[in-house]
Amino acid sequence: MLRHVTATRYVAPLRSGGSVPAVVEADDLGTYVVKFTGSAQGRKALVAEVIVGELARALGLRFPELVLVRFDPAIAESEPHQEVRELHRASAGVNLGMDHLPGAVDLTPEVARDFPVDPLEAGRIVWLDALTVNVDRTVHSSNLMVWPTLGTVPPRLWLIDHGAALVFHHRWDGSDPAKAYDFRHHALGHYGPDVRAADAELAPRVTRDLLREVTAAVPDAWLTGEEGFAGPDDVRTAYVDYLHARVAASPAWLPTGFPSREELAAEEAQRAARTRKGRPAWLQRVPDLHGRPAAEQDWSVHLG
Repeated sequence: MLRHVTATRYVAPLRSGGSVPAVVEADDLGTYVVKFTGSAQGRKALVAEVIVGELARALGLRFPELVLVRFDPAIAESEPHQEVRELHRASAGVNLGMDHLPGAVDLTPEVARDFPVDPLEAGRIVWLDALTVNVDRTVHSSNLMVWPTLGTVPPRLWLIDHGAALVFHHRWDGSDPAKAYDFRHHALGHYGPDVRAADAELAPRVTRDLLREVTAAVPDAWLTGEEGFAGPDDVRTAYVDYLHARVAASPAWLPTGFPSREELAAEEAQRAARTRKGRPAWLQRVPDLHGRPAAEQDWSVHLG
């Protein structure tokens, strides 16, 4: 089960995340990135964070500790932006916190050029993403952090941000556990991920017992009221059944055929050319902000 803490000081919002999480200090002297129940993504995003994050940790992948954070909006009344204050007021009570990694940096294309990742480690991460249908770890937004970046301890990859995973729980009766998804543009694809070795290693470990343990960490309140289910335990059973069936079907969905860095660059250049070709003449000289080289973009640190 996740630990409970109480937020004691509001530090700052993180506008790099669409859900506008916040950095807070808590009564255990820890610092956490908090995702709020009142955000536009809703509670299912928090459910996905817990299930995928705890599964990652159980399989030996690096993922910051999750805690349940009791949040009183009164501690953030100094927040100057009204929409953020409204988010806080809609989130009074228990929210989800992730241990803050001070000084961590995004695995951007620039960082990736000099950062080695073993094919098996890359394979494990890609395998987890394919299992949990996390299509939100791409070359453009890796949701991977490099930490620590100072001192004598070697920097390691840390997984964050799984709120977009488990897409099947948005329509329980419409997803095939054997469905294959497109992971060609996964953030670690150019490292040559050994997904088959990862499958042989990890699939036998994703048992019903492990999945029950992981789903038990989700608070009842975040599962209550799910249409078509009698209560939170029934929803947990649905997650267990679906993910266990998906593990059994892994030969059907194992990602393969990852493009190299050079192939990715060529694809991006073609996309940018098509975009420019479709512009009116007066826009031809305006830069394509989405397709420009990564070195020219503002790659701000992403913590939530």
